[in-house]
Amino acid sequence: MRIALFITCFNDTLFPGTGRAVVSVLERLGHEVAFPLEQTCCGQMHFNSGYRDEALPLVRRFARVFAEEDVIVSPSGSCVAMVREHYPRLADELGDADLAATVRAIAARTFELSELLVDELGVEDVGAYYPHRVTYHPSCHALRMLQVGDRPLRLLRAVRGIDLVELPQAEECCGFGGTFAIKNADTSIAMLTDKLRAVLDTQAEVCTAADNSCLMHIGGGLSRQEAGVQTVHLAEILASTEAAAGGSVR
Repeated sequence: MRIALFITCFNDTLFPGTGRAVVSVLERLGHEVAFPLEQTCCGQMHFNSGYRDEALPLVRRFARVFAEEDVIVSPSGSCVAMVREHYPRLADELGDADLAATVRAIAARTFELSELLVDELGVEDVGAYYPHRVTYHPSCHALRMLQVGDRPLRLLRAVRGIDLVELPQAEECCGFGGTFAIKNADTSIAMLTDKLRAVLDTQAEVCTAADNSCLMHIGGGLSRQEAGVQTVHLAEILASTEAAAGGSVR
């Protein structure tokens, strides 16, 4: 199967290793991965900040760039939620019936990584090996908007060598929320403090999630505390193999 990677601007700029990990996992499973070079930001930042008019050109660009792709995958639940939940609403608000039809069709074939693997490809064991104590944080968009449920956990449980430990109060938000962390810094830090305490209570070596935005926020807090806990995207754990994992956290 040919699968188009929607890397997202956040990952492309700050966490390119996550995109490479997605490619590694899918190619290991025998799929061809395409990377449309004209892709840019999905417009989520503009939309969430109230700049809907400014988001629309990005919606149109995404629709044009990915129009011919049969399956689209992204390692970001928040950006997939933007495409699936908000693109159709924006097109409807604009009154552009052609755009609305196009983005609805694209939305139906755009998936967060764990959705694609478990639901569309029917795979839970991707051949990963990761000999570390790991806890999983479910990001808000994936959990509440996409309703990915336990799909990431099912993938993690199939990883060889992993010691997967439950995160207390896992469904509580980490406090990032994009511009929320800037506009409501005190509240965000209080929420992050609760999340860090829960992560540290697990005595995990690694905190993972399906969104690098959450992991950046959590990882920053852990780093400031010199806690010795690393943050690693789900895709990077799934891409790890016995040959590559060695004895260090990757």
